[in-house]
Amino acid sequence: MRRLTAWVLLLALWTSAAPAGAEALRVCADPNNLPYSNDRGEGFENRIVELLARDLGMIVDYTWWAQRRGFIRNTVKAGLCDVVAGVPMGLPMLAVTRPYYRSTYVFVTVAGRGLDIRSFDDDRLRTLRVGVQMIGDDFSNAPPAHALSRRGIVQNVRGYLVYGDYTQPNPTAQIVEAVTRGDVDVAVVWGPQAGFFARRQPVPLTLTPVSPSIDGPIRPMIFDISMGTRREDTALRERLDDALGRNAAAIDAILADYGVPRVDPPRAP
Repeated sequence: MRRLTAWVLLLALWTSAAPAGAEALRVCADPNNLPYSNDRGEGFENRIVELLARDLGMIVDYTWWAQRRGFIRNTVKAGLCDVVAGVPMGLPMLAVTRPYYRSTYVFVTVAGRGLDIRSFDDDRLRTLRVGVQMIGDDFSNAPPAHALSRRGIVQNVRGYLVYGDYTQPNPTAQIVEAVTRGDVDVAVVWGPQAGFFARRQPVPLTLTPVSPSIDGPIRPMIFDISMGTRREDTALRERLDDALGRNAAAIDAILADYGVPRVDPPRAP
């Protein structure tokens, strides 16, 4: 009876917080993709979306879809939702809001081993066991894999699919866990994933932003992250832009809570 009463109170609080007949913020997200999102609302993108919806007097209506190839085509473009969180600036398939964070790839190592790797030009990368994220069935899609390949660092590199084993919880944690287990000596991991999963390892890990931040003319390691909408949804995009500006401090606190490495934007000359 006590447990039932608690659930009734929670339901009452939730319904009182959502205005009757409130407009829905239709969001497509991955149901198993921490630290970003899951269907239990535990990701930082879940929290940011909920924050913006409250600010706008809306309620979040999720459509869950695994983020694989065709995700945008099968969700936003198909009319299942109106917003996707966590998209890079310049994504050609969508129009984007102002960025709400900027992050970087990082080198992940076990603390105390003396592997203070800071650059792709560090000669130790030629002999260490190196883990790198890949998107397809080769290394061609990941910027760090290109950086390693350009330097002839290939034979000692082990690839980890950026999607991970989707049948398991926290599928993208595998590459960070590989550092902990000693399967690789150093891994190059996108910052939000590295920061979140490093905090959950049984040994302390060190995260170091990679250098150079742009490897060659078109291989950035730093990305501004925004929310994406259909190009014609100008009004919604402007509302989200305004809400992102009003809630910048709260968003920063959420990102810090999840250990997301941040990179300051370049200063104007």
